Amino acid sequence: MFALVSLEGSPGFVNLTCDPELALHWPARHAAVRPGYHANKRHWNTVDLDGSLDDGELPEMIDHSYQLIVDRLPRAERARLQGQ
Repeated sequence: MFALVSLEGSPGFVNLTCDPELALHWPARHAAVRPGYHANKRHWNTVDLDGSLDDGELPEMIDHSYQLIVDRLPRAERARLQGQ
């Protein structure tokens, strides 16, 4: 699992797994990013979907989260995901 999305509330939020160093970096740079809500705060961040992040930053965070999980998969599973 690389992301958890809240389906209720306004603004919504998404929890994203991340490298522990970035887990400290992104909240320091953005008010919309905070330690993971109901998650291991060393490996997860919560991102408020309030529109305050620059256009490319949320996709970058999502891609980073996804790649962390894919990199931990067995080689055969990674190849299957990549259609090889």
